[in-house]
Amino acid sequence: MAADLIKISGLAVGYGRSTILRDLNFSVELGDFLGVMGPNGTGKTTLLKTLLGLIKPQSGTIDRKALSGRLLFGYVPQRESLDMHYPLTAHEVALMGRFGRIGPFRRPGQPDIQMAHDCLRQTGMDRFADLPYRKLSGGQKQRVLIARALASEPEILLLDEPTNGMDMSSERAIMELLQTLQKEKQTTIVFVTHLLSTIERYAHRVALITSGGNLIIGEKKKILSAEMLAKAYITQ
Repeated sequence: MAADLIKISGLAVGYGRSTILRDLNFSVELGDFLGVMGPNGTGKTTLLKTLLGLIKPQSGTIDRKALSGRLLFGYVPQRESLDMHYPLTAHEVALMGRFGRIGPFRRPGQPDIQMAHDCLRQTGMDRFADLPYRKLSGGQKQRVLIARALASEPEILLLDEPTNGMDMSSERAIMELLQTLQKEKQTTIVFVTHLLSTIERYAHRVALITSGGNLIIGEKKKILSAEMLAKAYITQ
């Protein structure tokens, strides 16, 4: 049996007095490739931020079970949510992933610089290391953000709409990169997407958030059945 990295029990999440997600019970397993989908506005991003510890649950528990010490996350937010007007190079953006390891007031050393470069190479962006991040294409920016997340040496990688706004070729390249990381590096991956085709092609398990704020999780074949999708997308 696979080990659980995160175990959710009786979780309710929201803002103020408003509850968005309720009665969530599921686990993220070591080596998982979990796709999270559901109607717009049902709390997919909220769920990721809760797993990260950025949002405090209204009730319930989150047990984060690190393999050693504290569970380390790599987070790739939506590109549109980032303010990248600063004149940072692709390498400098990737190097930001080391700050959680070295602390905010320490200068990165040569091992950190090398780690950032290695992660850019892993994502196919090493030849663009010295280019300004803001001048890269959407797909290239996404690869740099994945490199930044990998530079933190995470046990689990969380991605929010990693292919949003991309053409089919760029979308396929990003998802195949994640597929390679999961297969060859045994990276645990949780990604949010609104694209059913992406879930069908790449996810191993699916977490389906319903319009009522509940979550159904299981193997892809079961969750993507017409009956299950109707529960999420058809208001009762």
